[in-house]
Amino acid sequence: MADPRIEKWARALAGYSVEVKAGQTVAILGHPAAEPLLRAVHREVVRMGAFPVLLYTAEGATADLLAEGSDEQLRFISPIDRFVRTEADVVINIRAETNTRRLSAVDPKRQSLYTAARRALFETYMERAADGRLDWTLTLYPTDAYAQDADMDTEAYTDFVLSACKLDRDDPVAAWLELKDEQQRLIDWLDGKREVHLSGPDIDLTLSVAGRTWINSDGKRNFPSGEIFTGPVEDSVNGTIRFSFPVVTAGRQIEDIRLRFENGKVVEASATRNEEYLIQQLDTDEGARYLGEFAFGTNFDIARFTKNILFDEKIGGTVHMAVGLGYPETGSRNKSAIHWDMIADLRQGGVASVDGEPFLKDGKFVV
Repeated sequence: MADPRIEKWARALAGYSVEVKAGQTVAILGHPAAEPLLRAVHREVVRMGAFPVLLYTAEGATADLLAEGSDEQLRFISPIDRFVRTEADVVINIRAETNTRRLSAVDPKRQSLYTAARRALFETYMERAADGRLDWTLTLYPTDAYAQDADMDTEAYTDFVLSACKLDRDDPVAAWLELKDEQQRLIDWLDGKREVHLSGPDIDLTLSVAGRTWINSDGKRNFPSGEIFTGPVEDSVNGTIRFSFPVVTAGRQIEDIRLRFENGKVVEASATRNEEYLIQQLDTDEGARYLGEFAFGTNFDIARFTKNILFDEKIGGTVHMAVGLGYPETGSRNKSAIHWDMIADLRQGGVASVDGEPFLKDGKFVV
């Protein structure tokens, strides 16, 4: 990738997606394949008068630990992980995997043990972000592996990533602020509403958002972003839903997920591929069978499924929801060691109604 695009990306991350201030401690995390962007962000943080802590993540290290470590080793929290979650003022995370299937052969029970041991740390991280003590962002640097997952060549995938991040614009920040205004218009309409009803092929689901806060996700934290989200009332979700796209996580692809909710809880779950893994994750803890997030995707620069949740959950005209931990700033009280997003495509005959009025129909906002 050409240096001008990298420099523009670094400025957008450090100056908009997070707002680095002089004197802050900034953890910059990433895989070695993202070195051009990692170094550009490091330079930008230095120029801003902050204190960068550059941390490279060796690919395959987590897979090695999960495959060969004892239970005690899986539960061990490294001082670096603790620093990033509990001490850093800002976290800039740049993923650049060269093999997205490294964890595909790991025993799901060991993954659950590893995840559960980090529940308290994850909750602290979310609480610090919610109350303003922590500013964070996550982005993805294009690699051959991500391009292969998306069934694209790497050059085309790179263009896709840049477009999704609005880095193909002369002024990316202005483009994000424009989307922010449109999302705020939708949030203003949703403010004070009580019930969402999703209907469509294999979908008939209701949930309450009464008293909950909608968040405008406008290129901060996730980069790219483009969604409005909230935390559903925990015991309010009822009905059935089939998720249009597979969930791709931890080296596995879980396909044709169908869930049935009663009073907020998943009481039936199935999948045509990796169903055992789906059930294993839902049984991680009590909160894993309740929704922690419900969201509308609003980024119409993302129009295709790429098997990467950072992009896929933002597809304009879709909805997604996450079982597990909710974001405290939405009012969610759900606690869990997991946060698993699943996407339903409403662009082909789906409707999201709010308090009986159509809000999203066939993938288009109609308010």
